[in-house]
Amino acid sequence: MLRSLLAAALATAATLCSFDAQAQANVLYGLVDASGSRSRPPGGEYRWQLDSGNMSRSFLGFRGTEDLGGGVRAVYRLESYFGIDTGATGGYGGNAFWGRDANVGLSGAFGTTVLGRNVSPLYLTTVTFNPFGESFGFSPSTRQYFAGAVVGDRSWNNSVAYTNNLRDPLRVHFVANAREDTAGVQDNGHNVGLSVSYLSGPFAVALAAEKIRNSALPVPAGFDRQRLVQASATYDFKLVRLYGQAGWVKTEAATHTRHLLFQMGAAVPIGQGLILAAYGSSQAKTDVSQITDRTYSLGYDYFISRNTDIYIAAMHEKTFQLSSGNSFAGGVRFRF
Repeated sequence: MLRSLLAAALATAATLCSFDAQAQANVLYGLVDASGSRSRPPGGEYRWQLDSGNMSRSFLGFRGTEDLGGGVRAVYRLESYFGIDTGATGGYGGNAFWGRDANVGLSGAFGTTVLGRNVSPLYLTTVTFNPFGESFGFSPSTRQYFAGAVVGDRSWNNSVAYTNNLRDPLRVHFVANAREDTAGVQDNGHNVGLSVSYLSGPFAVALAAEKIRNSALPVPAGFDRQRLVQASATYDFKLVRLYGQAGWVKTEAATHTRHLLFQMGAAVPIGQGLILAAYGSSQAKTDVSQITDRTYSLGYDYFISRNTDIYIAAMHEKTFQLSSGNSFAGGVRFRF
């Protein structure tokens, strides 16, 4: 079960930047995630709420392909986040309507090359090599990278992306974006990212590196560039699948910051469900300060069917000089 789930996770991650050879002419697909929660951020107060996307952010997508002959196909993808609790578009405030992915290109034996808004290599390795996936509610790794250390968005605007043939055990994912002058957007140059992954039976490993010089998201004062490296691995012992990640992020701005990030986790099959556990540590250093965030998460995900699962999850977060944060949620996901 764990092996099939990892294969599904890797396939899902891969399809964010490529297209399956058997894709229909046009396909509507997506995911809906809703949950009730009681949470308190570090230094904040408890509150009850209905959330969208605690385990996976809700989205709607369209993808399609046309056979051009000679083994070459035209492909496109349009994906939009939305809030199931309010009906609002976008994954967060200010996010564009097609903010998940929006691209078009060509695919064949050479791999897939698309132009538009494309998911970054680091995001794919981060969400694939941790037991909670892309959960911004409960994944220590996803939260500490993409709601803390990394200034770049999940996907990059004005970019070109390439992936090789997904049937190869050695997989390459390259993304670079063009520098464009846009009002209100910090732009110091090009973004470049590369990941190399190797899959062999129960074992998978990946190395990702990026240089970020522009972002559609807010950046620190005096921002110039950000460089980062991440190594990830997972192994299926049948009774348990283990995950591990280690990363380094250096931000050059008015105040230089260095992040050291570490994550370890496990997924244990129990009947038709999985027990999920993860620990993550993010240490941010400047010339005058050091802040460490430690996050512990535990959850249970029960699969009612191939497309529907229900989950419960809890998280404890401790940040220096702030009261601890705690979250608990129970929800349901539906894939279509």
